Amino acid sequence: MKQEEFSGKKHLTVDVIIPVYKPDKKFSRLLQMLGRQTYPVEQIIIMNTDRSYWNNKGYSGIPGLKVHHVAKEEFDHGRTRNKGASYSRADIMIFMTDDAVPADQYLVERLVAAFERRGPEGETVALAYGRQLPAKDCKRIERLNRDFNYPKESRVKTEKDLKQMGIKTYFASNACCAYQRDIFLKQEGFLNKTIFNEDMIYAAGVIKAGYAVMYAADARVIHSHNMSVGQQFRRNFDLAVSQADHPEVFEGIPSEEEGIRMVKRTAKKLIKTGYVWLIPSLVFSSGCKYLGYLLGKRYRRLPPWMVRLCTSNLEYWN
Repeated sequence: MKQEEFSGKKHLTVDVIIPVYKPDKKFSRLLQMLGRQTYPVEQIIIMNTDRSYWNNKGYSGIPGLKVHHVAKEEFDHGRTRNKGASYSRADIMIFMTDDAVPADQYLVERLVAAFERRGPEGETVALAYGRQLPAKDCKRIERLNRDFNYPKESRVKTEKDLKQMGIKTYFASNACCAYQRDIFLKQEGFLNKTIFNEDMIYAAGVIKAGYAVMYAADARVIHSHNMSVGQQFRRNFDLAVSQADHPEVFEGIPSEEEGIRMVKRTAKKLIKTGYVWLIPSLVFSSGCKYLGYLLGKRYRRLPPWMVRLCTSNLEYWN
């Protein structure tokens, strides 16, 4: 679709920014689906970690593809995305991960449309994140967790939602999240050094600055993981480290209640749908997640060797 054909409103330019590591078939499918979008994408900016894993010939001929290489030891969740943003001049920047595949051709169109929404007091939407649907091979418990974190109903979130929603007010995910570039620059982007949660920390900042965050349920990507118990432990350890490092965002807004609510709801769904035999697995994996979270919150009390054993991001600690 040509730009002038999209709507009579002012056309907003869009770039997509994707940190990539060891690209596979999902990444190829992601690029293919971006080429089918009803709303045009100006540039696809790739921040590739480790040049040796990138196949120039395999991705040649893709319109707007710009590739920048990052050494593995230089990668950071915040700094690398900020570098990607520095190559963009678009009105809207959509950050994605290399394994999040658009579910249809309307992803970009619906993310852009989300910025037309306003908060209850006219708050401008600073970022809009999409709904993550489970892949075909997604296991039952993870599938239910996806349903919990990414419901069918869209929502605009502002500071007034903190009492009701707690930590979920700040929830956003860079697996698929669009940002107004002018506000992004005004807020000085993501933190340059963060082990995890750069998206939620940014969302908290814009909400405190009087903006809104939009969950656009109709903007959908296929994105899920079948993590081992060890991977879940390490992910929650890193998540808690990010919270411990940023009390200005997370202090006084505990995450535990939301986690307990998700476990209870998942257990009820398993019972209701005849998967009672998965309850022990849910309890065990949830316990490992919580242990990782507890250790991560107290990581400063742990010896360095234990921290390195618990984390999934060794480069961060270097």
